[in-house]
Amino acid sequence: MRETSVTIRFLSPALLLLTGITLGACSGGDFGRARDDFRNDDMHRWMGAEATSSVALKPSQFQLTDGERQLRDLAYPLIEPPHSRPAWRTVFGDFQPVASPWRQAVIFDRTAYGRALIDEPHRSHSSRYSQLIDDLRDDITRFELFYASAIPVLELDRKRNATLAHITELSPRERADATARMQENALIVQWVQQCLERRVSSYRWGLERLVLQAPDGMAAEADRLISELAAQTANPPVTPKPVVERPLTTRG
Repeated sequence: MRETSVTIRFLSPALLLLTGITLGACSGGDFGRARDDFRNDDMHRWMGAEATSSVALKPSQFQLTDGERQLRDLAYPLIEPPHSRPAWRTVFGDFQPVASPWRQAVIFDRTAYGRALIDEPHRSHSSRYSQLIDDLRDDITRFELFYASAIPVLELDRKRNATLAHITELSPRERADATARMQENALIVQWVQQCLERRVSSYRWGLERLVLQAPDGMAAEADRLISELAAQTANPPVTPKPVVERPLTTRG
């Protein structure tokens, strides 16, 4: 016991810090999610306020329903650009708000994903193809999960809108909050739709550069998955009535 305590006592602070980070990383979540102990129920509530404020609308003051909360939780991994956070942020659950596509100061760069894929160190070019294929498969899974959540939320909003004329003693504030919540939900679905279109564009650019620099038979599988994600994105299972027009400025 004495030898063990002496060894631990004289470990350098840097080594202790590195060990702590490494152990912490073991409890990181899948798909870039934060650990459960860093999560809270309304960690993605900000998305509704960001969407509405970016088009000069006021957010709702209503509490989120379970379905609306899940909609926002499932939307976040799709609106956040892939690999935009370093690994340590995943470990410590550092979720940063993302600007909505209606903020014209934010310019979409379709080359960012591909340049990172090519520039980051990899064991071989095949590992770059593997990373692209994994990202595409993850997004196809996320697509299905997100829209499975969006369908009932938008259907309930349609019913909520139909009942507004029949609710007794409906105050102007209640009507405004109900309308704002329906707008928030629709805008979040629009937001995800536009981000999916951008991802498809980014993945195509990245694959083209990989094929140019290091041709490989794995390119066929990546191309197939890009086509599958593009087809899903072009034909979503539900499309909300647009609250605003699409962004005016994109690049790529």
